[in-house]
Formats: sequence, structure tokens, C-alpha cells
Amino acid sequence: MRTLIIICLLIVSLISGSGCIGSSSEPVNETSSVNETNFEDETDNQTSSFNSTEEDVFIENSSEKTSNTLKLEGQSSFSKYYNKENLQFEATVPTYSLPLQDSEIANYYQFTQNIPLTDENRDLVCKNGFIVIENGTSEYPLTVGQTLVNETYKDLKVADIPIFITSDSLLHLYHIQFDETLKRVETEEFYDDLWKLDKALLKESIEDYDSASGAEKEAARRNVAYFAVALSLLEPKSEQTTENANVAVETTPFNSRDVNDYSVEVPSFVKDDVEAELNLIEAHEGFASSPIFKYSEDYSQYMPRGHYTNSEKLKNYFKAMMWHGRISMFLQSDAIAAESSENDAKIQTIQALLISDHFGRDKDIQARWNRIYSVTAFYAGFSDDLGPYEYAKVLDTVFGNDRKGVSFDNESLTALKTELEKYESPKIYGGTGGIIQTGSETENETLETTKGFRFMGQRYTPDSYVLQKLHPPALNIMDLLGSERAGEHLKSLNISENEGYEKAHTSLENEFGAFDEEDWNKNLYWAQLYALKPLLVSYPEGYPTFMQTEAWEDKQLNTALSSWTELRHDTILYAKQEYFLGPPQVPPEEKPVQGYVEPVPEFYARMLALTKMAHTGLAEMEVLDEQSDKDFTTLENTLEKLLEISIKELENKELTEEEYEFIRNFDQSISPMLENVDIKSQNSILVADVYTSPAGVLEEGTGKLNLIVVAYKQPDGRIVLGAGPVMSYYEFWQPSGQRLTDEEWRDMLENNPPERPKWAKSFKM
Repeated sequence: MRTLIIICLLIVSLISGSGCIGSSSEPVNETSSVNETNFEDETDNQTSSFNSTEEDVFIENSSEKTSNTLKLEGQSSFSKYYNKENLQFEATVPTYSLPLQDSEIANYYQFTQNIPLTDENRDLVCKNGFIVIENGTSEYPLTVGQTLVNETYKDLKVADIPIFITSDSLLHLYHIQFDETLKRVETEEFYDDLWKLDKALLKESIEDYDSASGAEKEAARRNVAYFAVALSLLEPKSEQTTENANVAVETTPFNSRDVNDYSVEVPSFVKDDVEAELNLIEAHEGFASSPIFKYSEDYSQYMPRGHYTNSEKLKNYFKAMMWHGRISMFLQSDAIAAESSENDAKIQTIQALLISDHFGRDKDIQARWNRIYSVTAFYAGFSDDLGPYEYAKVLDTVFGNDRKGVSFDNESLTALKTELEKYESPKIYGGTGGIIQTGSETENETLETTKGFRFMGQRYTPDSYVLQKLHPPALNIMDLLGSERAGEHLKSLNISENEGYEKAHTSLENEFGAFDEEDWNKNLYWAQLYALKPLLVSYPEGYPTFMQTEAWEDKQLNTALSSWTELRHDTILYAKQEYFLGPPQVPPEEKPVQGYVEPVPEFYARMLALTKMAHTGLAEMEVLDEQSDKDFTTLENTLEKLLEISIKELENKELTEEEYEFIRNFDQSISPMLENVDIKSQNSILVADVYTSPAGVLEEGTGKLNLIVVAYKQPDGRIVLGAGPVMSYYEFWQPSGQRLTDEEWRDMLENNPPERPKWAKSFKM
């Protein structure tokens, strides 16, 4: 409890309401060719994210005002945890001429004994200085079917192939740590916290129902149903227990203690509504009218996916949190399809006010809510919907501190709604009430229509905002993050050649261009997007020759999109979704061929700052266990070494034998952070749905690891080949209501894979 109170006191200043983002809530434009020497940010990151005032603290006396009175027009952040080194170096890597001749490559024949290159492969290596080879064919037995990064590096070392350490592998390792820490706290803390939170509010709602009359009684009845649904979703089912053989082998079941501890009795007066709602959730077939809330809801969203298929507890937590994140209590009646929609909107508003009144008065409820919301906000950001803090503040504004005997008559409701209307509408439409038609001119009206209360709303993310404004493909996101190459592909696809698109794109460029480093690093989600930006620039003279090609820009697009897909996969519950023959034998080289680190220092610097941000923030929030703490330290040490080596490479300095040994044994360097992670969680094959439209659901997927073969120049002047793992990226549509789990995606990838993006042909065979 002491921990919860401390969190409560510290976190209040982070939650500028549960939602209501400020006017500047989007990313930075960085489209010009950049030498990383100039990757210095103009702002000093000195502002603490805890800017509490006297008004920000919960007052101990329960008779005094206890609701949050923060300034709600701005968005708090966790940027105090982010601290990146400003880099100073001059890139002076000697160039080589393209196209290459295989005779110019010192270890060509030795390399191709282990990794054979067809004529087409060789031609592409010679043309671009590198090639990405897909896995899954007998031609490349070294890497067939590989889905584990550290095993790929181990295989390359055993085969005595020079190691090329890729940015892809670091992003994948960070994804594993990000996902594992989130999964652990959800399982060990948040499931129980959410259960107790819902149980307390169910009890309060039943008491409201017993004492109220008229519209307030119906609002209380619906709140009983609302929290009974959440608890029923959390409750272990008989088929989910250790005693039942129907539980999938790879899924961790509930134990007998869980069955005893988490049991709910649904009151008889809401049983029919609750069962009807649960049936729709379990069927997860798509849009249907909510029996409780009388508007259209997309029940396909409740199918557990991402890491939430790993255990039965996580499956149930996913469904309950999705319920709290999506279900709204509307201020307006337009989206409600009841006989008397105006009356229904009135009841829904009273529902939200009743919940928020209990929230504002009960410090234990506040503490549990804050614990879940603040930690998940650190991972995924803040909601753009109104929530209990905003509604509690409005109650204080209209009624003052003493609300005994207050009734929600027409006059008081009008005053309350007038105060609530002062808050911004959500910026992302999450599908509640129907789907906005593509190209609709009524988007702002729809967002205003769906304004209302969400108990723990899904989070605003800049990529979802881009997809809402510009629509798919995901190249639009990379374009706004600074990839000129993405913009060129959009033009070739005839996507960006219309007036509406150009207007929306210009508006987004202006919004994103206003952001500084602190804005970008307000939480781990935004900070990871910021870390991708150095991969999306055009590299100037002084960088390795292969990095100055358009094909490399395409390869980096593939890397960034794959990493973004992993980010969406990890936060899928929280992020708001818009809708040749063997070579001849030759003598060995006179000198050994050494490995190489992909030289992107600014990327490593940002990843290091991001990792330290996650490590420090989660440690302060008491989320990390001992093993997770060690794993973050291992990743930090690895990134520090890669940053140091990459700068030396760009300055064309000879590495030390210790540094070459680090590259050779990279699998050993990263293995400690993977020892306690199950193989399923390390798998490179995963999928996330990111956008819903009448045409279907847009899926972003990553597949088996590919192998990149790179021709790089050593300080001694030799051009040599090295290899390393890179991710594979897919984007495709699924029919409405058929959102994919990772397991279903792996089956599809094996039996009927979609095509890779056409622009990937520039660098892969």
C-alpha cells in the first residue's frame, strides 16, 4: 500500500487528465541528408516530468476536494528519464566504386563456400554493395528457417563467416526486453489490481442502484453491468485451469488458487445484459450493437493477440482492458441507436459521473487506477479520451466539495456538460459507433460525436494519427518520420498525388516539425519512433559506400517498418487503432577478415538513451524484477560498445583485438539477456493489426530472419564480405473481423505467405 501511495503522489502530475492531449502531440521532420556529426538537438533536456503544484497532490482528508485539479490542456511526459549523448565525429570511410567486381572482394570465394551466391545474388551485391537473402531454401542451409537473432550470429561464427552486426538485431533485442517487462507486470500486478479496482466499483455501483431512482437508478444499473462484464472477462473459466486438458500446451493455465481468488457473482438484475455482452465479446465477429450501451462496437477487437496469447491470465486481462479502453459513455446522442437516444446519452453521462465521483473520493481506487495507468502510459503514452480525472474535476467545479444529496437533474447536467464540452475531442477515432468512411469530410464531426468517458482509454500514438489523416500504407508513417525514400515510393504508388492528401500531409509536417527532443521522448513508444529516425536519412560522403545507395535506404525502410511492427505488436492492447555451383578452392587469405558493426552512431546513441529511459523509469516505478534489471544493463553495455565501435569505423580507425573479438562473439554478448526468455517470445515472426476500414483490417507482420551480405572496406583497404540477420516486413489486408494472432500468422506465412513490398526488390532476392 505504501508503494501505491507513493506512486499516487508522484504520478498525479503525470496524468494531465487521463487524456486530453495538448496542441502539440506529433513527431519531427528530418528529411534532409544528414551527417551524424550534426545530429545534435538544440534543446537541453532539463525539465522534470513531475511538475507538481499544491493542487496536484491528493488531499488526505476525505471531506476535502480529492479529485485531480491539474492543468489539462497540456500533456505531461516522462522525458526526464531520457538523456542522450551528443556525438562529435567526422565520417571518413574510404569509398569503393560501384558496381564492384567479385575479384575486388578479398574473401569472396571463402565466403561463398559457406553462403553460396547465385549469379543474380552476385550481381546485386556488386551493384549495391550488399544483398538481403531470404531464408527458407535449401540453397542457404546455414540460416534456413531461422527466427532467433542470437542463433543466427552463433551459426555465422561457427561457420567462420565475418559478422556484420545489424541495427535490426538491436531493435529486436530491445523489443524482447520491452515486451517481457510489460508482460511480467501485467501478469504479476495489473491483473490483480484491475480485479480489485473493478470489484470495488461494482460494489459502489450496486449501492448506487439500491439507493437511487429514475435516470440515476438506470445509470447505476448499467454501471453494475459494466463492471460485472469486466470482472467476468477477468474471471478464470473452468476450461482455462490446470485440471482441464483443453488448454493449449503452449499456454500457461490458471492455477487452483486463481480460481478461488477471482470469482464474481453477477447480480440477477443485470445478468441478461452481461451474458449478451459476453457472448458478443467471445464471438469477436465484428460490429454489433452493444446490449448495454446501445451503439455499434467492433467486437473483433476483443480477440487476444500479441503476447496476450501466452497465458490464460493474459488472455482474460486483454479482454477486460480492451473493454475499459474502448467502451465509451457518450456525451452526445448521435452515435447511440436507442429509441430515445437523447435519454440514453443522459444516462451514459450520469454513469460516467457516478464512477468519477467514487473515483474522486476513494484514495485506494485512485491508487490502483494510477498504478496501472501510469506504468502503461510510460510504455504506450496517454489517452486522448476523457476519463475519471476530468469528470471528477467537473463535479468539483459545478458542485464544490460537498456533493451529499446532489442529484443529476436537467439543470445540473446542463452545467456539467457545459464544463465537459470545454475539453478537446479525441484526435483518433477508435471505431466506437461505426467506421468513418475513407475520405470522409465529417471526420471532425465524428470525433466530436464520440467524445465522452472511457474508464481507461486506449492511448494516442502519432502513427495511428498519421494513418487516420493519410490512410495506409505504413510508408506514410516513415515519410513523416523523415524518410525521403518513403515519399518517393508513395509517389510511384500514386498515393500522394491529390489535393486532399497534400493538404493533410502539409498539416502533419507542420505539427511534427514543431517537436523537440523532449517532445519526442515523452514515453517509450514515442522514444522508439525517435530512435528510428537516424536510420531513415540519406547518408552523405564519408559513410560506407553501400550506405549511400537507394537500395540501402530501402533496406532501412524495411528495418524501421519491422521495428515499428514489433512496437505495435507489443502495445496492441493499449495503442489506439485507426480504424550458384560451388566456388573453386583458393588459398586462405593472408590476413584474417574481421567483422563489422553497421555504423549508425546516432541510432545507437538514441537506442542507448531509450534503453536507459526504460530501465530507470521502470525501476523507479518498482516494475523490474532482478533478472529484468540485469537484462537492461546487458543491453546498455552492448549499445555503449556498438556506439564506440561504430564511431571508430566511420573515422576509419583500426579496431582493437578486443573490439574485433566482441564482434566475433556477439552471440555470447547478448545471450545473458535471453537466457530466461522463452523461445516463443524471442521469435521474429509476429503480427499486429493497425488500421480498420470497411475494406478490412490492415495487418503489419514480420517473418523469418533474412541474411544481409555486405561488402565493406576494412582500414587496411581490403573490400570484404560479412553477414548478419535482418528482419523481414509484410503489409497486407485481412477481411473485416479476421484479425490475426501470431500463431495464425505463422501458419499463413508457412502455407500461403503474402508478397513482400515491391520496393524491397531493390535489395533482396
